[in-house]
Amino acid sequence: MSKHLVAARRALVVMAGAGALSAAAAYATTAEQLLAEYEAIARKEAPGFTGFSAARGAGFFRATHGNEWSCASCHTSNPANPGRHARTGNVVQPLAPAANAQRFTDAAKVEKWFKRNCTDTLGRLCTSAEKADLISFLLSAQGGT
Repeated sequence: MSKHLVAARRALVVMAGAGALSAAAAYATTAEQLLAEYEAIARKEAPGFTGFSAARGAGFFRATHGNEWSCASCHTSNPANPGRHARTGNVVQPLAPAANAQRFTDAAKVEKWFKRNCTDTLGRLCTSAEKADLISFLLSAQGGT
């Protein structure tokens, strides 16, 4: 990668509240790359951030957060399985990358997904730490049952 491209990526920072992704993440093609980007942002946002946790991500995925829905409401308790949208009944493809290779391959789509789904389930945007925990959990989900 050219020195100028690296400088351009660093200069272009897309800020979208607490869930900002740098322009470098716009080129991310794997869940692991997005996880690393969210972790870096979380460390900047919260100096006390100690790292992501698949266990916290699992709890976050299954919790209703004081609202009617959880992530599992549509994605099932096992995100490697297909689910159904709680309101429309439409089929929802598996969320776990192990079961759906298309998940987390486009940073813009990921941010759009987080914005919509965090607002629906939490009534607010997710923090970068919550996103990192959730992706960590989803990376650990293996095979549908």
